[in-house]
Amino acid sequence: MTTSTTTAAGAPKPKGWLVDLVLLGALWGASFLFMRIGAAEFGALPTAAVRVSIAALFLLPIALLRGQGPALARHWKPSFSVGVFNSGLPFALFSFAVLSINSSLAAVLNAATPMFGALVAWAWFRERPDGSRLVGLVIGFIGVAMLASGGAGLHTGASNLAALWAMLACLAACLCYGISASATRRFLTGVPPLATATGSQIGASLFLALPAVWLWPAQMPGLRAWLALLALGIACTGVAYILFFRLIERAGPARALTVTFLVPVFAAFYGAVFLGETITQWMLTCAAVIVCGVALSTGLVKLGPRAAKA
Repeated sequence: MTTSTTTAAGAPKPKGWLVDLVLLGALWGASFLFMRIGAAEFGALPTAAVRVSIAALFLLPIALLRGQGPALARHWKPSFSVGVFNSGLPFALFSFAVLSINSSLAAVLNAATPMFGALVAWAWFRERPDGSRLVGLVIGFIGVAMLASGGAGLHTGASNLAALWAMLACLAACLCYGISASATRRFLTGVPPLATATGSQIGASLFLALPAVWLWPAQMPGLRAWLALLALGIACTGVAYILFFRLIERAGPARALTVTFLVPVFAAFYGAVFLGETITQWMLTCAAVIVCGVALSTGLVKLGPRAAKA
């Protein structure tokens, strides 16, 4: 295997972007912890709705202060629409999933997002993946199938059928992320990232508003659940979006994509420490297979002549 490298002169300074990368992985890893805490009392749809609403309220003043109001007004239709697939649907699906499976297992499945992104780009833009990427797609989906068949990461009392639905919800969320990435490229190229992020959260909030009101819990959730959603909306969504777009600017999209390898690590750590979740050998094995598939399918690692010579 060979990895793509950059010249010393063209490589970004490591101190800034590496810190952003690790911090972003820590924040997005924590999102699965907070989703599980919040969804246990709010339910899946209200959890997602409160999350994106808090994120929108956090990002909107920042966008306006930075002069992004006109860009947001000009591109509100595509940014609102992208928000449905970038935040509204996937956040609801993951919130549903963590009601039956461990947060660490959901995070491992989330690592398959780049594979779905490659598939959607293939279908949408006719970007046929090369041999290495096709091998990566196959390996990645084998890893997902292994994980789904192992029965690991279930909550106590959860049935295999509930776990299967939860895993399918995670994969559907990954597909939504892939669609949103291609839609952003198609309709929002050149739009300031902060305006896109803000508009997407507003759009997701509007999309989830009525379902959240309809399914709002009869008993008011406790302080712990509210604090979890506050952290989820501000830190894991609002701040994380700012970090992500800054990371793309500083290190490029390929390096920014490697955050998907860190998220399951942090999610597993948080789940084990704060929720008492068990990380099995089977989960680690499947995670390694999925990570290999993601690395190949996204082009971060390639099979080539050098690998044969080795």
